[in-house]
Amino acid sequence: MTLRPTRRSLAIGAGIVAAAVGAYFLARETSVFAVSRFEVVGGTPAERAAVVRALAPVRGSSLLALDGTAVVRRVDALPTIVSATYDRAFPHTLRLSIVGERPVAVLHRGRETWLVSARGRVIARIPNGTRAELPRIWVPTSATVAPGGFLAAEEGGTAARALALAAAFPARVETASLVHGELTFALRSGVELQLGEPVDLRLKLAIARRALPLLGPGTNYLDVAVPGRPVSGTQSQLSSRG
Repeated sequence: MTLRPTRRSLAIGAGIVAAAVGAYFLARETSVFAVSRFEVVGGTPAERAAVVRALAPVRGSSLLALDGTAVVRRVDALPTIVSATYDRAFPHTLRLSIVGERPVAVLHRGRETWLVSARGRVIARIPNGTRAELPRIWVPTSATVAPGGFLAAEEGGTAARALALAAAFPARVETASLVHGELTFALRSGVELQLGEPVDLRLKLAIARRALPLLGPGTNYLDVAVPGRPVSGTQSQLSSRG
């Protein structure tokens, strides 16, 4: 025996669907699910506070009508943030998880000093003489530097990304520079670490890590531009060969 829906049951079903759709659109346009609270996890307290401030225009919007892509874009645009994800926590909470930029260097442009991230992104301008624990990168005054912007390769971008790879390097880096396509770290020990073209940097840094403790007294440069043939000596020896 085949059971077929009656006209009455079809009408009731259609009415339920229509009511559900109507309730959904009504909720989108009313304050039933309006955003009144933000929960932000990850990052630093300052980064979390910056995210909440950036999302102020979202407050009062319906969670149902929320444009999640626009929310993420707004947060990602902050100079201190790498990425963000979000989740709706009904009835009134928007939850976000953020990853903050990791400072790796202080960029000097003329009298200005800027904090730069592992991605070569400019985080913020900082007072001169601060963050002494970080390596320095020097760029000409003509270099383009703006909060949230990414440094050009020859204007600190490559040096910053190289310093990110050297985060666990046992020797302290004083400055990093890219001149004529050649990357150099000046170590606080007085040794100049010559890395050559900025390729195979993990390998070059690994070789330098093993070679540095073996350097003799008075050695002031280590050249690992050709990973299979590290060379060390003094600058006077280097000049005499040139």
